[in-house]
Amino acid sequence: MPRWGMVIDLDRCTGCGACVVACQAENNVPINTEDVYHQRRAIEWIRLERYWEGEYPNIKARYIPVPCMHCQNAPCEPVCPVYATYHTSEGINMQVYNRCIGTRYCSINCHWHVRFFNFWEPKWPDSLKNQLNPNVTVRSRGVMEKCTFCIQRVVKAEHQAKLEGRDLEADEFTTACAQACPAEAIVFGDLDNPNSRVAQLVNSAVNERGYRLLEDLGTEPSVYYLKKIDPEAAAEEHSSH
Repeated sequence: MPRWGMVIDLDRCTGCGACVVACQAENNVPINTEDVYHQRRAIEWIRLERYWEGEYPNIKARYIPVPCMHCQNAPCEPVCPVYATYHTSEGINMQVYNRCIGTRYCSINCHWHVRFFNFWEPKWPDSLKNQLNPNVTVRSRGVMEKCTFCIQRVVKAEHQAKLEGRDLEADEFTTACAQACPAEAIVFGDLDNPNSRVAQLVNSAVNERGYRLLEDLGTEPSVYYLKKIDPEAAAEEHSSH
């Protein structure tokens, strides 16, 4: 049984936003028009946060992609009164749209703010309707939605492997955000498969840079980050020794 997870290398991330666009196209995420944005109703299954490090004039811009953490002990799950959010046996935190009644308890209980409520029925211009993914439902008004680790790709790969009478191969497929990243900063795969890239990144010596967001909360996120390497700071530390 696989256990899906992700590693995001912040030293590779350039903040280009390709992961956000790819996720929007793959998962039929509603278009965030200017009026929606100004009302703070924008929906992004993976967002690119920018923050500043240091003090002026020695200040640097940093970027961090933030998808759903797919916690093993997810705080969003026990608060749902209709069991619309649940955990799969493969470690993915899922959302059952036709069960959701829009209480937004899960959103309130999510420390990473990666769950979004549909305030309006999603609409696309005629020129973009043909690009909608037929393998992903279009969520209606009044339900919560979030990153699913591109579950449609997971299911497709598992079905194909089953038809061919074999097990899934390491890194046989990946999520839309990882596929689109030009710097290969996002790596998705089976955390329990020692041959997968994601497991090797988590378990190898590189994990000296590894951490998880708000890890001290004990939710056991399935998304790992590799710290940004600052050449200047590394040079100063080396010279001090």
